[in-house]
Amino acid sequence: MNKQISRVAMFSLLLLASLIVATTYWQTWAAGGLAAQQDNAIQLVAQLEIKRGLIYASDGKTVLASNLRRKAGGQTIYLRTYPTHGFASQAIGYSTLSRSRAGLERQENGYLTASNQDVKTILDTLSTRLRGATITGNNLVLTLNVRAQNLAQSLLAGKCGAAVVLNPKTGGIYAMASSPTYDPNLIQKPSGYAKIQATKAPCTPAAPLLNRATQGLYPPGSTFKTVTAAAALDNGIFTPSSNFYDPGYCTEYGKQVSNALDQSGGAERFGNISLFDAYVHSVNAVYCMIGQKVGAARILEEAKKFGLYSVPPLETPSDARSASGLYNNGNLWYPKNPAYQVDPGRLAFGQERMLVTPLQMALVAATIADGGSTPRPTLIKEVTSPGGSVITRLHPHVWRQATKPQTAAEIRDMMVQVVQRGTGTAAQIPGVNVAGKTGTAELSANSKIYDAWFIFFAPAENPVVAGAVVVENQPNGFGGAISAPIAKQLMQAILQPASNSKPVKNGH
Repeated sequence: MNKQISRVAMFSLLLLASLIVATTYWQTWAAGGLAAQQDNAIQLVAQLEIKRGLIYASDGKTVLASNLRRKAGGQTIYLRTYPTHGFASQAIGYSTLSRSRAGLERQENGYLTASNQDVKTILDTLSTRLRGATITGNNLVLTLNVRAQNLAQSLLAGKCGAAVVLNPKTGGIYAMASSPTYDPNLIQKPSGYAKIQATKAPCTPAAPLLNRATQGLYPPGSTFKTVTAAAALDNGIFTPSSNFYDPGYCTEYGKQVSNALDQSGGAERFGNISLFDAYVHSVNAVYCMIGQKVGAARILEEAKKFGLYSVPPLETPSDARSASGLYNNGNLWYPKNPAYQVDPGRLAFGQERMLVTPLQMALVAATIADGGSTPRPTLIKEVTSPGGSVITRLHPHVWRQATKPQTAAEIRDMMVQVVQRGTGTAAQIPGVNVAGKTGTAELSANSKIYDAWFIFFAPAENPVVAGAVVVENQPNGFGGAISAPIAKQLMQAILQPASNSKPVKNGH
């Protein structure tokens, strides 16, 4: 009998211990997970019950993101829709039923769901909750210009590349196009994502979800001579009139670095030429010599002043923006001993292992346009309440002081001559003083396949537009022939605005 009682008592103790352990587990270690799952479900429903704020183009009328009202399980929910079917889709992003978000929809979710910490928004939201009414988010009015964005997407259609056009004084982005693009309305459809991923383009991978304007990394080619020239002038090593002898090549580590080919098929030779004219005619040999004298360390320090080696500030998610600089084995790399680890001659004209984003090169152009000050780029013009009152408005900020005003003025004069009589004549606009710099970045030795670049601003004496265009994988494609004409039309879209511009569909 005592043995049976002992067994029952032991069994009861084991049950009690198991109960204590189980209770402790669910109340302590597992509580966070349960709460998270419960909160996730609750938050998902709560988010769908919010009428997200609208997203407008800069005109304040063209709706780029709105809502569809639906009934589900007796509840009213709001699903996102994009009436323009691909207008700046990589920048605007998407917000889906599963709470997957990208672009401005993700980064500015606080404003769009009225969960930001602005006092007026907090009071309005509290009042709405007390009344049991639907919470409506704040609206975003972007800096994107309908005509310029449409044009950029149209000009890049069928190509791989990107264009960034902005105001060099305010940093407001007029256009941010990445090609190929996609229709964000497809994201929520059952086979929509697969359809987007199956996009065909003359590059591998096509990657339409990638924002090439802010994430794409390309060798800058001769557009980087702008940074090299700034390093040479800022450090007092050369002046615009410094003279060089160009035999058609520069000897770097025992090997010849040749200029571009002339019409006869041989390397161009300019003989005696100044730093100024070597920039105008984009003479690689001379900039190779400049790089050797200035040194890789000074060039890289100058590049950092322009914003390279930093992720440019913008209202898109940080993982959708890349830092420009030297890359080694796929990683951003700043050498400990530049004099021994970096080829200064090739670095000087934008080769070596230098990779940049179109946004960064647009900021280089904007810096020269604004007298050496780099503007803080922005996509948001203002945030407004559902009733239309302004919550916050764009205020121009200088991101960094990159170069001396005198240096910027000297490079500005060089860039003007590039368009007037140098490699960028295809960017000329009648009656407008255009400044620019071409770039033709070699992708591999002897491949004759290039990334074609053009950076620009206008009018040169009082700039209101600046930017960069890159077109990928161009056979024998020089920046002056391929990207400069695109830049010309984008500048005209801002300088000579037309009425009745409507967003294009599907990026065309």
